Amino acid sequence: MMLRISLAVAALLAAGSPIAAQEQPYPSRQIELVVPFPAGGGADVSARMVAQIAGDSLGQPVVIQNKGGATGAIGSEYVARATPDGYTLLLATGSTHAVLPAYRTDLPYDTVTSFAPATLVALIPNMLVVNPKKVPVASVAELIKYLKDNPGKLNFASSGPGSSIHFAGELFKLMTQTQMTHVSYRGSAPALNDLLAGSVDLIFDNMPVVWPQVQQGNLRALGVASLERTPLAPQVPAIAESLPGFEAVSWVGIVAPAGTPPAIVDKISQAFGAAVLRPEITSRLQELGYTPARNTPAEFTQFIRDDRAQMAARRARGEPVGKVTSRHCCWSTGISWRTRAIEERAALPSTNRWAGAKTPPSRSWMKTYGSSPPTCCSGKSGRDPG
Repeated sequence: MMLRISLAVAALLAAGSPIAAQEQPYPSRQIELVVPFPAGGGADVSARMVAQIAGDSLGQPVVIQNKGGATGAIGSEYVARATPDGYTLLLATGSTHAVLPAYRTDLPYDTVTSFAPATLVALIPNMLVVNPKKVPVASVAELIKYLKDNPGKLNFASSGPGSSIHFAGELFKLMTQTQMTHVSYRGSAPALNDLLAGSVDLIFDNMPVVWPQVQQGNLRALGVASLERTPLAPQVPAIAESLPGFEAVSWVGIVAPAGTPPAIVDKISQAFGAAVLRPEITSRLQELGYTPARNTPAEFTQFIRDDRAQMAARRARGEPVGKVTSRHCCWSTGISWRTRAIEERAALPSTNRWAGAKTPPSRSWMKTYGSSPPTCCSGKSGRDPG
C-alpha cells in the first residue's frame, strides 16, 4: 500500500514539473502579453491589434496585461523574471530595450541577455504636435523661432525619462539650441490627456497616438520625425525638412524570458509574424501610421543588440544621463539604416520602404547619406559612432 501511495505521489510531482510541462504541446493554456505602458499608448494599440490574431494562430488566447511605470522597466522586469515557458511575453519597444538602458545603469535585468527575442512587429514614426490654444505656431520653423524668443517658456511631455519620446525632445533642443522643460509621465496616454487639457505644451509622441487628435482638430501637427513625409499624412512635413538630419523613430516587437525553448520562441515568432501578414491587420496598422514588419528571432536579436550597443557607447563615453550631445545626431542617423535593413529583409513587399515614402534601399541610403551627416555632427561621419 505504501509503495502504491509513494508511486502516486511521485507521478503527481512529475506531472507538475517543468520537464513534464515542456512535454505538453505548446500552448496548452492562455498566454499573457505584457505591455509595459498604460493602456491607450502606441505600444498598447499595436499589441491589441496583433494579439487576437496571434492567439487564433496559436490556438490559445493571448491576453494583454498593462504593467506601466518606470518607462517600461516594471513590466519588463516582470517578464524577465517569469518562468521561461512561453506563457508570459513582453511587448518590447525602442524605449525599453535601447534608450532606457543607456539612461539607467541600475535596471534589475539586461535587455539583451534577459530576453529571448521572437519578432519585430512594427516600426513607428514619432510626430511633433502642439496644443494650438497654448502654442501660437503652425510650423517647425515658427516653433524654433518662438523657442528662441521665449527661452524656457514651453515644456514638452514624454512617456517617461529615458523613453524614445523623451529622447526626441532632447534631440530637438540640442539641434535647435533652444530650451524647453521636460515633463515626465507614466506613459503616453496620461501625457496626451494633459496635453489636450493644456497642462503641457507639446509632445513628440508615436504617430498612431496623436494623429487621431490632429484629425479632430484638438492638436496641431508640426512635423513627423521620420526622414521623409508619411503617406498617411503627406500634408505634414518631415521635421528634417526644417532641421536636416532630425529623426526619432521607435519600434515594437515580441520577446520572451531568456531560457524559453527555441522551438517555443519560433512558434511565437511565426504566430505574431502571421498576424502582421493578415491583410486587415496590415491595412489597419498602416492607416494608424505604423509600418508593419516581421523578422526571425536571430534577426530581431541582432536588431536589439545594435540599438542597445549604440546607446551603451554613449554611456561609456561618460555623457550625462538624460542629456543629448552632438553625437546623438549621428546616432539618430544610424538607426535609420539599421531599421531600413530590417524592413527590406522582413516587412511586407508593399511596405518594405520607410513608411511607404520615396526612400532608397538601405545600401543605397548608406551610400547616399553615409558621408553627409546632419549639420549638428560638425563634419563627423553620419554613420553610427564607434
